[in-house]
This record gives sequence, structure tokens and C-alpha cells, in this order.
Amino acid sequence: QLQLVESGGGLVQPGGSLRLSCTFSGNTFHYAIIGWFRQAPGQEREGVSCISTTSGRTNYADSVKGRFTISRDNAKNTVYLQMNSLKPEDTAIYYCAARIDLGALGLQSHEYGTWGQGTQVTVSS
Repeated sequence: QLQLVESGGGLVQPGGSLRLSCTFSGNTFHYAIIGWFRQAPGQEREGVSCISTTSGRTNYADSVKGRFTISRDNAKNTVYLQMNSLKPEDTAIYYCAARIDLGALGLQSHEYGTWGQGTQVTVSS
């Protein structure tokens, strides 16, 4: 069974950067897309970015395009989310999730069946 563990969250000032990591273990054969989602207090979970661990294809939400970069290191079973030019509105709990690669790089949370425990990102001066 696939397991996901996030790390790298913390407190950063506006304009700063953080890199989140999602390390996955277990049976990864059928899980080829890793996504990052976030949820702020009182708001719905939002898809941020996803990547195919086989092809490297990526997808981003409009709100983070040009600021966030997703990448993978298959040798380390890890997917990264580099977050630059952070804004207070990026404050949320960030989750990584996994799904089977069916071709489309969707960012709808219901498409993902396995989730990590989340890591808090706070952007504040």
C-alpha cells in the first residue's frame, strides 16, 4: 500500500521561498501522478500542482503559475514543490496525494485516493 509523507513546511516572510517534499513508499507501480493540494481555514481544498512520475508532465493552478515549480526524483521516490515569491494567501496546510495515471493531469481532489498527513505553510511578516 502506498504511503506519502510531506515535509518542508514552516513560517516564511512574504516574498520568501520554501521547498516541500513528498516522499512515497510502498507499491508505487500503479500510482503515477503525484499532486499537491492546499487547504486554508474555512476554505475548500485546492489543487496546486501535479506531476506524472513516469513522463514528467506537469500541471499548475493559475494562482501559482510562475511562482511554484513541481519536480520529481524517482530514485529517491520524492516529489518536490518549490515555492517562490510566497504571498500571505499561500498560507495553508499543504498535502500531497497520489493517483493512477489515466492520461489527464487533473487537480480535482476526488481523483486522488491516497493522501499524506499535511504540512503547514505560513506566510507572514
